[in-house]
Amino acid sequence: MPPNRSGIGTMQEGSLHASLKEWYSLPGDLLEATVEGYSVDIVRGGLLIEIQTRNFSALKRKLKALVENHRVRLVYPIPMEKWIARVSDGGELIGRRRSPRRGSLEGVFYELVSFPQLVRNPGFSLEVLMIREEEVRRMTSNRWRKAWSTVDRRLLEVVESAAFESPSDYRKFLPRSIRAPFTSRDLADALRLPCNLAQKMAYCLRGMGVIEAVGRRGNFLLYATSVSR
Repeated sequence: MPPNRSGIGTMQEGSLHASLKEWYSLPGDLLEATVEGYSVDIVRGGLLIEIQTRNFSALKRKLKALVENHRVRLVYPIPMEKWIARVSDGGELIGRRRSPRRGSLEGVFYELVSFPQLVRNPGFSLEVLMIREEEVRRMTSNRWRKAWSTVDRRLLEVVESAAFESPSDYRKFLPRSIRAPFTSRDLADALRLPCNLAQKMAYCLRGMGVIEAVGRRGNFLLYATSVSR
């Protein structure tokens, strides 16, 4: 497992990923070490730490393989505040504004749908970082149209974090006001979430064993808290 302490950016990573790896690493950590044929962002003793800024599905095979013989922590940032910077082809700033969109902790379920069952493995843990970020956009064009495209994401600040070590930790997403049996629409109403996100949350919590299906109400599954977790 050869160490790499040469710094950040050796894997042609984006600015956000590189900055988070620098922020998260501690003295003595190994960066971009090879474990069982996979490149791992940070190795801290017996703990493998993988930072993913998007698309959990790309990590599914890797995480499932590594967690069989190692403790693995997945670190995922969610922008609770985002600034959008527009730059010219030469990199000069044209304008900067704050996006009206604000991410929430529940947004992690958009990605967790890729492998909710992995949460059951005692060697797997998840840490969500709530951050402030800057999204850099540049005008691109082709023969049909011109459009602003995201070319980089930059870390401004890590505001807070939330750790999930076992399925029971995900119970905190269930509102106290909800009563079984409930549907994903009931979840959406109680948490004031988009229906598609509440559906993904219910799917994940069921896959983790936190809730279980107990019937149907029209086109919706009915859920109750699982007694096994």
